[in-house]
Amino acid sequence: MSARPLPVEAVTPDITRPLVRATGMRKHFEGGGHVVRAVQDVSFELAPGEVLGLVGESGSGKSTLGRLVLRLLEATAGRTEVDGTDIHALRAAELRRFRRKMQMVFQDPFASLNPRMTVGAALAESLLLHGVCARGEVRERSAALLARVGLPRDMLDRYPKAFSGGQRQRIAIARALAPEPRFIVADEPVSALDVSVQAEIVNLLQDLQRDLGLAMLFISHDLSVVESVADRVMVLYLGRTMEMAPTESLYRRPAHPYTAALLQAAPGGRRQRTLVLRGEIPSPAAPPSGCVFRTRCPFAVDACAREVPELRPVGPGHFKACIRDDLPL
Repeated sequence: MSARPLPVEAVTPDITRPLVRATGMRKHFEGGGHVVRAVQDVSFELAPGEVLGLVGESGSGKSTLGRLVLRLLEATAGRTEVDGTDIHALRAAELRRFRRKMQMVFQDPFASLNPRMTVGAALAESLLLHGVCARGEVRERSAALLARVGLPRDMLDRYPKAFSGGQRQRIAIARALAPEPRFIVADEPVSALDVSVQAEIVNLLQDLQRDLGLAMLFISHDLSVVESVADRVMVLYLGRTMEMAPTESLYRRPAHPYTAALLQAAPGGRRQRTLVLRGEIPSPAAPPSGCVFRTRCPFAVDACAREVPELRPVGPGHFKACIRDDLPL
């Protein structure tokens, strides 16, 4: 008899209290006499059942931030609270137990699965580690997880090498769901996949997020995907937040020149292309003074070099880190 998918619970997001609250997150890497400032003073909140999209060019610190908020990397400064618990204050054993509430879907499905473990063994490991079910229930529970992500139970006894990239990512998603988390970080979950299967995985993540009421930090460089998935979007550049807003507001009325340039450069961009990003993103080991975007910004003035602009409100739920309000965006 085939396993039934795991039951879907009707989840009503509690928007009165954030499930995730990151405050002043900072990560510096030291080496070779340099300090690489990968993430600088980033803060955000995420409600239960909400999706926050995180966008920016390669080297902007997106993946580093995703790992910081799950404490897969130790922060240089700042704190992350998940369901009211400061995870950076937890000891190792406490953190292992707490990880049941928060999981990650990695970018590369070919690297995130152990090639020496069958699918069933990988799912069983997560189920037993987090005490989700008794050992005698593991097989059926694992089959139900596969059914939830659209895969048959006969895959349980096969190894990752037998699957396509899209199938592997479905398995990785099933593994992330095994502990029944409330918060998931999806780090470029489709960028390593063929274009033909990317939409399938995005649709799967959307269905799971909605059905299970998951809070999700969705990291991507593909602005069209983020527009379809996210409730709000945060734009990162050289480890700093440039803009944060509800998705519709940010895409229709970008307030920061970096956001406007990204939208105009995106395939199928709806806006007239008047802003072109010149040159490469500077090294985080030697960021520009003041506004880190100023060396590539066509609207920069002398004052932009003197102070780091704070994130300030420019509309309902809409914030930007730019001193100018007179830009033709």
